[in-house]
Amino acid sequence: MRMKKISVKVNGRRYQFVVDAQRVLLDLLREDLHLIGAKQGCDRRGQCGACTVLVNGKATRSCLSRVTELDGAEVVTVEGLGTPENPHPIQEAFVLSGAVQCGFCTPGMVMSTKGLLDRNLDPGSEEIKKAFARNLCRCTGYAKIVDAVQLAARFLRDETSPDEVRPPIDGPVLGVSHPRPSAMMKACGVAEFAADIRVQGAAELAVVRSTEYHAKILSIDASEAERMPGVIGVMTARDIQGTNRIQFIVDDQPVLCDEKVRCLGDPVAVVAAATLAEAQAAAAEVKVRYEPLPVMLAPQEALAEGAMRVHDAYPNLCYEQPQIKGDAKRALGEAAVVVEAEFQTQINHQAPLEPEACVAYLEGDGESSVLVVIGRSIMIHSHKAMLQRALGWEAVRYEEAYSGGQFGIKIAITSEGIAGAAALHFRRAVRYVPSLQESMLMTTKRHSFTMKVKLAAGADGRLTAYANDFTVDNGAYMIIGSTVIRRALSMLSGAYDIPNVDVMARLVYTNNPAGGAARGAGPPQVNFALESAVDMLAEKLGIDPLEFRLKNSLLPGESVSTGATVEQWTFPEICKLIQPHYERARKDAAASRGGSIKRGVGLAAHSYGIGAPGDAAEVAVELDPDGGVTIFAAAADPGEGNDSMLTQIAAHLLELPLEKVRLVSRDTDRTTQTGPASGSRMTYMVGGALVAAVEQLRQGMREAGAATSQDLQRKGKATRYTGRKSVPSGALDPRTGQGPTFDSQVHNIQMAEVEVNMETGDVRVLKMTTAVDPGPVINPKNLEGQLEGGMDQGVGFALREEYIAGKTRDWVTFKFPTIKTAFDVEVITPLETPRKRGALGSTGIGEMTMVSTAPAVVNAIRDACGVRIFKLPATPENIRAALSRGRRN
Repeated sequence: MRMKKISVKVNGRRYQFVVDAQRVLLDLLREDLHLIGAKQGCDRRGQCGACTVLVNGKATRSCLSRVTELDGAEVVTVEGLGTPENPHPIQEAFVLSGAVQCGFCTPGMVMSTKGLLDRNLDPGSEEIKKAFARNLCRCTGYAKIVDAVQLAARFLRDETSPDEVRPPIDGPVLGVSHPRPSAMMKACGVAEFAADIRVQGAAELAVVRSTEYHAKILSIDASEAERMPGVIGVMTARDIQGTNRIQFIVDDQPVLCDEKVRCLGDPVAVVAAATLAEAQAAAAEVKVRYEPLPVMLAPQEALAEGAMRVHDAYPNLCYEQPQIKGDAKRALGEAAVVVEAEFQTQINHQAPLEPEACVAYLEGDGESSVLVVIGRSIMIHSHKAMLQRALGWEAVRYEEAYSGGQFGIKIAITSEGIAGAAALHFRRAVRYVPSLQESMLMTTKRHSFTMKVKLAAGADGRLTAYANDFTVDNGAYMIIGSTVIRRALSMLSGAYDIPNVDVMARLVYTNNPAGGAARGAGPPQVNFALESAVDMLAEKLGIDPLEFRLKNSLLPGESVSTGATVEQWTFPEICKLIQPHYERARKDAAASRGGSIKRGVGLAAHSYGIGAPGDAAEVAVELDPDGGVTIFAAAADPGEGNDSMLTQIAAHLLELPLEKVRLVSRDTDRTTQTGPASGSRMTYMVGGALVAAVEQLRQGMREAGAATSQDLQRKGKATRYTGRKSVPSGALDPRTGQGPTFDSQVHNIQMAEVEVNMETGDVRVLKMTTAVDPGPVINPKNLEGQLEGGMDQGVGFALREEYIAGKTRDWVTFKFPTIKTAFDVEVITPLETPRKRGALGSTGIGEMTMVSTAPAVVNAIRDACGVRIFKLPATPENIRAALSRGRRN
């Protein structure tokens, strides 16, 4: 190993190091200086920009910078720019612009901004895009990033100041874009994500993963690995004390595989060593002998006669559910117009930037010790219960670290089972920080749907029937597969009144990665088919697409596909809101029809259900000695703004300044069970539970004439009150799919404006516009950020992104959206209809725009160039092939 002595100034302080030639600056900053602001999100390939720092004044990706080449250099990290108590104007701008969501990418974004504005205090949009070409963000869609850069430039040009932009302290709380409670910590790089947490003496873990898609495990030989330097030991399935099964719906997923592997990357053994390099070297020497079994990577292969079962205990057709409303067969036969097509969506990755890191250790001694797991869960109480059963250890505490995005991926347990089992087996603290490539292998994905659709209408343009025979690739493990199907069925008819429905949904085990929750979880797939068919039918009838959607809107008192009637339905008003924007876009498209670049406009709509039957949440609120309050709720906030929602509701109801509202949300020992931070349920359910808790507290304070906790105690009153919100239970009939629907809905209609290159097949999204009725808005910038980020993910789903096991290894092969693929966005939200049972009338919107984006884009492609795409993603190759078929026909 070649070593070199270097001298480097970091954040104004000179350091000397003796380093090896292969070491990079990112490792020196994080491991030697414990500066955690720079993040690793791309396996040191320079793809994500989360590690950006300044080196001699230039924005530099520290994961690519060899430290031996930095002798004499001056390095500035995000920690050297400012602190939460004394932030730099750039950090203030990111917080005040709403550009900080999960916060994992934020330090790199801040430092890229510093590098840019040091060169030019008035950059144009193209210069901003160039400066951020290598900085990735999954949350924002980049619009708020650009806003932050422009606001920072204004601050530095002394045109305005943070105090002038910041909402007034004595102003209203609701409907105002108050900064998120954790935003400044993230902008200053001091918020601890899982990989940032260090425990003294922790062993590093490396996992031996299956190189086969489907195989019996014949033997595992760890003898060579156990003799290697630094190795503490090797753990296999036989060393796990509990069931070794993570059970969400069924107990089919092992923590470590024992008898067989069912997909590429299944975990087989774990090596613990003093350093990560030693653990990885030893893991490479663990010898696993397999007997290959038939591989089934498509549902039709798994359903073929004589196909081997993926799980001996369950058939490959692991769930099916019909949905029958009215008489669709008769209505299809009598319809004036019917369209019929087959649609398919791809397996897709949720793509949070942060890898699946986890820390675990034993607190206390012997059999009474508590297993502490620190991860990035969105449902810490449920995951605690799963770990207790799987690992055979009752005393478990789950602590949530800050989470670098999740978009549904953390419904499932991934790293926590392995880290927890290792901590118990080796009786010591462990860290498990997988690479991006490993994280991609080990995590759940968005399910692929294949849908055979018929949609019918009468001569008057009214929808009469819908049939959809769809098959879902569930991958190797159940996770929440059957729930995804039920969610798809419950929102199957979207925004429309369709009196006759005939659906069969099938869920199939394959040897693909396990399907799980992904933003929208079911509705994005079925809505792609429905909204494409709606446009096809409108075209066949000669009716304008917007007029057709408005004509077929469901109305209060009418029923969705489950047969349940709805109380509120503001979709017609939403259609009217977007109409002038639609008319403008149509004129713009008509004026630019010449040449090989064709412009098109597409619409798609959806009504997203919130408050599922049987859903429940609890929140506790406690009056503090200073007259402020503390909220206790296991309400994860991996970027959605749940912290803001809870603190702003409490401050408003109790007429408190925001700084006197505290939130405890990351520890199972201190919080209530609120349910998962998923399904856009947090504002409606958890916010509703908070309202109930605050009302109890206010009642107690009124009765006691109390202003502080001491006042309540003197009157013998409790200082802490727990509120609960629940939705009546109910299930879809297994024979008909009829039953209750969601407690509330959020509606939107979305418009895509695109350009299609007729020669290359490339599609450029020019603008996405969404009109949505979210109910009363609690925090406008948080609302906009969720809608803009959802549209960006939806465009990626429509045009580029696809996960293929064994081929998709990093952000380049995944085709992660960048600032260069970003587009103009417009959010129309003047309609704020209070929901009858919403939290102060509000509801959730985090997944809404994801659902309707892909069909809007595909409908715009059809409008531009005359071809329809039936299989996602709509890549240039697919569009060229469709254009070629059109020319031949």
